[in-house]
Amino acid sequence: MVGRPPQGGRKRLFTQQHELAIIEMVRENNAIQLRELQQRIIANRNIFNNINRISISTLSRILQKHTFRMKQLYRVPFERNSVRVKDLRHDYVQTVLDFDAGELPHEFFYVDEAGFNLAKTRRRGHNNVVGPRAVVNVPGQRGGNITLCAAISVQGVLRHRATLGPYNTGQIIAFLDALHAGQTTAAQVCCHLG
Repeated sequence: MVGRPPQGGRKRLFTQQHELAIIEMVRENNAIQLRELQQRIIANRNIFNNINRISISTLSRILQKHTFRMKQLYRVPFERNSVRVKDLRHDYVQTVLDFDAGELPHEFFYVDEAGFNLAKTRRRGHNNVVGPRAVVNVPGQRGGNITLCAAISVQGVLRHRATLGPYNTGQIIAFLDALHAGQTTAAQVCCHLG
């Protein structure tokens, strides 16, 4: 005896073309939230003309079906590889090479500053027990940021200075003046301030 095919229930809301359009929206903007995606689908009458409402769980299910997972976002400066920045890098290297080919004796000093906090801890951890959180003990008060400025050359570290808070223009100039005063040879200073 042959049974009847299943009936009833609701037909599929999204066609394959609809799902591919949703995937393309997510590919264009990795940081899009499901609620924002929901609003864009309802507002788009060209592609989703028969969709008047859609749940967040349905969107999540569609993304999982196409192997999209929630991941940590990594921020990449959009200008890092632009033509302008590449030209600036090329000019910098050319200037260094010109110094190197010059007849005057010279020595390069590289100056950089970095900020950090002594109370920094890791953001993620492991815990193999189901239920409890992965916990790490941290100080109750964070403390101030510390900024370290240092100058190096082929001889090693020439000068370094740590200060509470960020370095401002006046402090950088004072650091460079103290560096210049401590040098006895004629030098051309190449600064890389990050």
